[in-house]
Amino acid sequence: EVSGIKITNFQTLKDALKNRMEFFNAHGCLVSDHALEYVMYVPADEAELDAIIAKSLNHETITKEEELKFKTAFMLFVAKEYNKMGWTMQLHYGCKRDNNAYMFEQLGPDTGFDCINNYAPSAQMADFLNALSATNEIPKTIIYSLNPNDNAAIGTILGCFQGPETAGKLQQGSAWWFNDHFVGMTEQMTSLANLGCFGNFIGMLTDSRSFLSYTRHDYFRRILCRLIGGWVEEGMYPNDTKALESIIKGICYDNAVKYFGFDV
Repeated sequence: EVSGIKITNFQTLKDALKNRMEFFNAHGCLVSDHALEYVMYVPADEAELDAIIAKSLNHETITKEEELKFKTAFMLFVAKEYNKMGWTMQLHYGCKRDNNAYMFEQLGPDTGFDCINNYAPSAQMADFLNALSATNEIPKTIIYSLNPNDNAAIGTILGCFQGPETAGKLQQGSAWWFNDHFVGMTEQMTSLANLGCFGNFIGMLTDSRSFLSYTRHDYFRRILCRLIGGWVEEGMYPNDTKALESIIKGICYDNAVKYFGFDV
């Protein structure tokens, strides 16, 4: 509606999306965020997508396969646009919401009855990134899973698609939600250090809806220093003060400024 473009098929949907992205880009936007069930890849051609949109506009029920085809095409399109604009694409997934039907009726959504979902086929995530890589159109990307069992899979998949444009172009995002605690943060950073370049990590994120969540940065930094300090004490990392200072400052602040291109 705001774009002024009537959506009748997939092309007009892309036109409307591009119109709004250009608006936000002109006003300084640098980052997107998508909440997904998982990172899917079920490709479809334009004719199939037009048929799916037509069914939806006619209030017909679409199949699960049609839903996945549409979501795949949608995500591929916006990812390519983000790459053109220099935006960072955030993908977070792995939540099963509103599990307690009785309490949902009593209290509504977002009241404490969500849980971790363990269905996230890593092969589809790899295929999604490969489809973007085939035309050299992967944007800077941060992937977060709510399931800590996905840590190693994410680390190995992202290692397949790193590029020279930005240090740590593809990132595993910090532990979040149910993992936003001592064990969760420690496991995520340990996996990242084992399978990626830990010194390029952009560190903790802040839940913008909660002012009190800013304290998590202090908590994260304490856990980070404890983890790295432990590696030094165990002889797993050199006791080099300058190198350690550079790594810790980078993860706590500097890397994020460079990665996102913030003007600070």
